[in-house]
Amino acid sequence: MNSPLPPAEELALIDRELAQLDSRRLYLLARRDWLLRLLRQSGTTAAGWGPAAAGSPAWSAGPAGAPSAPAKDASAPGAQNVLLTLGAVLLAVAALAFTLVSWGSMGIAGRSAVLAVVTAAALAAPVPLVRRGLRSTAESVAAVGLLLTVLDAYALYAVGMPDADGTGYAAGAAAVLAAVWAGYGSALRTLRLPLPAALLAAQLPLPLAAIAADAGGTGLGWALLVTAGLDAALALRVRAAAVPAAVLGAAALLIGAAQSWSAGSAGQALAPAALLLAGAALGVAAAWREPRAWAAALVGAVAAVVAVAGVARPELQAGWAVVAHLLVGLPLLAAVRVPALPEAVRRGSVLAGAVVGALGALAAGAAVLPVPMARLRVLEEVWAATTPAAPAHGPGAAAAVALLMAAGAAWWLSRVSARPEAGVSAVVLGWAGLFTAPVLLGLPGAAVFAAQLAVTGAAAVLALRPAARGAGVAAAVCALAGAANVSVGALDGRAATFAVWGLLGAGCAAGAAYGPAARWVRSGAAVCAVGWATGLLVAAAAVTDLAVVWWAPPVLAVAALVAALGPRLGAVRLPVEIAAGVSGVLAVGLSAGRPGTLALVLALAGVVCAGAAVRPERRVLGWAAGVLFAAATWVRLVEAGVTAPEAYTLPVTVPALAVGFLRRRRDAGASSWTAYGPGLAATLVPSLLAAWGDAGWVRPLALGAAALAVTLAGAQRRLQAPLLLGGAVLAAVALHELAPYVVQVAGALPRWVPPALAGVLLLAVGATYEKRLGDARRLRAAIGRLR
Repeated sequence: MNSPLPPAEELALIDRELAQLDSRRLYLLARRDWLLRLLRQSGTTAAGWGPAAAGSPAWSAGPAGAPSAPAKDASAPGAQNVLLTLGAVLLAVAALAFTLVSWGSMGIAGRSAVLAVVTAAALAAPVPLVRRGLRSTAESVAAVGLLLTVLDAYALYAVGMPDADGTGYAAGAAAVLAAVWAGYGSALRTLRLPLPAALLAAQLPLPLAAIAADAGGTGLGWALLVTAGLDAALALRVRAAAVPAAVLGAAALLIGAAQSWSAGSAGQALAPAALLLAGAALGVAAAWREPRAWAAALVGAVAAVVAVAGVARPELQAGWAVVAHLLVGLPLLAAVRVPALPEAVRRGSVLAGAVVGALGALAAGAAVLPVPMARLRVLEEVWAATTPAAPAHGPGAAAAVALLMAAGAAWWLSRVSARPEAGVSAVVLGWAGLFTAPVLLGLPGAAVFAAQLAVTGAAAVLALRPAARGAGVAAAVCALAGAANVSVGALDGRAATFAVWGLLGAGCAAGAAYGPAARWVRSGAAVCAVGWATGLLVAAAAVTDLAVVWWAPPVLAVAALVAALGPRLGAVRLPVEIAAGVSGVLAVGLSAGRPGTLALVLALAGVVCAGAAVRPERRVLGWAAGVLFAAATWVRLVEAGVTAPEAYTLPVTVPALAVGFLRRRRDAGASSWTAYGPGLAATLVPSLLAAWGDAGWVRPLALGAAALAVTLAGAQRRLQAPLLLGGAVLAAVALHELAPYVVQVAGALPRWVPPALAGVLLLAVGATYEKRLGDARRLRAAIGRLR
């Protein structure tokens, strides 16, 4: 029975293996019992045992036919840990009750003897327990012993030094307990609790001592920082010490930053600056030693920026304080070009520079935001020449400088690191700084517009470069925002409106014609050119003092010009034609105030669409032309007071149907919509509109009969257009005739009846949902087979 292991270690090893075997045996027994129940439920037995006899006892789970053991909900080690934890908690509660409640009923000798004996026993008991392999029990008893040492310290204060300062005594007691627990844990290496407890206790002495000494915020920060430094040194050997080091170091730096930002003078900011610089040195040292601690270098570098710039902050205005922080923080980006630095330090420094630049840019952006927003006030009174002047040489000017500094740093970083995010930031920040600087510097209005147009043009040129991807998109957005803002500002004066809008329109037209640019950039420029051309024509019409309805024909000239150019527009043709269509809709809207002008504009728009439909690829515009011509005609008829539209529509419908019939005879594959749709719609739609406003019964009856005849003809001939048009008109007429009775019945019913009927309908539809879907598909297929 000789073994190379000492008896105590071998005994502990055997105990662990036996515990594992017990746990495995319980699992297998539970699994076996479940399998037997499963086999009995299915009428079979385990393989090779034969069929299960009716009424036979349960299969044996162990030798000699012993009944199977019930499944256990918890393993033996789990139950053991629960019992030990509960025991330790109960002992701790008992010790607290004894110390706080029963302490006063005993003499000083008795108290000291009881606590000393109990504490010594609790701290000594883990030694034999560990030797016997009862490690979990030893951990529980050791936890009670550590708590008793805390109670001993409290008892000593309550009895021996009741007049002493509580905070100072707590600081000394924490230091003593940390030393005692560290020694105890070093002596019993197998226990895992004492050393972490000593580490936590060691965080308290210096901060508590600073509070007791009334050292103020800076003194407390130094206490936290020194403690964090000791933790960082210990973390080189004990990795767990890095957590309290980070927490206390961050707390110290926050205190230093708050003290620096609240300082009233440069002299008052020196002490917080020293604290911040010491914290920065600690963070950089940690990152220098530990490759994964780049976050420490980041926080340390930011702390150094706050320390240096914080000394100058009390002597500067708010905007220039941001510039001071940027002057100190942006040079940190140069660490990317210093390969001699460790990777963690270099990464943390670059990120710190980026963080300082981002925060400075946000602060500066918030300061300059009122500049473009102020121009929206021009819309309250156009061409009033009352644009409010912006402040000059104040915090806003400093904000513009800060934006330009951040933009330059981002541009340099994009060139060095080839990061697209830096390039996008450089474009946006540079545009914001240059666009707002003329206003913030108090330049004359003409100079402001000239400078902002130049900045907008530069952004547009950058967007036209084929190689600019992310930066090109950012430049295009900036150019569009700048152009829109300048356009709004130009509405303050007539001359400024024509000059600025004309330049912007010409520039967009030139950008649309620039072949090497990306297609989406050229399309956007072309659409903007159409928009500014439309705006110029509206402005020109407004100058002539014409009525608003007569502004429409000049606006319609834009759509006519686009339709005339046609294929010459090249790749930007489709977006330009869509923009021209929007201009046409605007022209119709402007002319809506007078029926005669509206009819003229609709007819002119029809001419434009008809001219564009001459080209084969735009034949679909022929339908739009027909609709516009019909709409112009009916506007004229309504203006003339016509109440019987059939007198004007039937002479058109009859020959149109005859032409459609002849075409179908020559081309059997022609669609019924092409052949009969225009003719039928020419009469049915106006008559339906007239019937809805007619209180008599003759027109609805005649229209319903005609619609029924058309519907039956379409069904008999299997023609889609007559079937759908006739059916729709017939349903509309029926609804018109039934509407009064529906309203009357609805008014007579109780209010709960309509919701109830709707609920019943929904339930019925839901119950036959699948069947209704099949019916809908068959109906769609049947209509699709019609011609």
